[in-house]
Amino acid sequence: MHVRDRIRELRRVKASTLRPNPRNWRTHPAAQRDALRGVLAEVGYADALLARETEDGQLELIDGHLRAETTPDMEVPVLVLDVTAEEAAKLLTLLDPLAALADTNGERLADLLSQVETQNEGVQALLERLAQSAADRTLPTAEECTLSPRLPSSYQVVVECRDEDDQRSTYERLSGEGLSCRLLMI
Repeated sequence: MHVRDRIRELRRVKASTLRPNPRNWRTHPAAQRDALRGVLAEVGYADALLARETEDGQLELIDGHLRAETTPDMEVPVLVLDVTAEEAAKLLTLLDPLAALADTNGERLADLLSQVETQNEGVQALLERLAQSAADRTLPTAEECTLSPRLPSSYQVVVECRDEDDQRSTYERLSGEGLSCRLLMI
């Protein structure tokens, strides 16, 4: 397989000059905003935003919208990619879901969580949600299912919403309160 390096350069630019991608489909609930502000305050920038240069010379974001929005007056690290609008759309669509496909090594996560300390409420809430999420993943492996197809007990509340917008706002409100939520359409 031939893999191309599409990173043209690393630039440091004022975040407010970056143009948000009009096709960005991600929304950012209050809990995520709080946690990001906490991480930025405790650690700082440790990852670059992704952008492409448009025909008029502006940088259009592909990844990092919330970081740019959170620190508009700061010069931030931006990886400028040599990609077309269509390739940018593909990255915008797939980067977050691709990262979400990763599995969790529960032992390593528990060890890591035991070593992370914070004074920030937003970061603490995220750490607690992460720990709870890891604890909730008690489903048996595929091999275990062949011997014992029994699922663990799970106590849930299902909330019926008027439409997709109502579902999204309800999810964001409940997630913001620290509840472990999942979106379903039945």
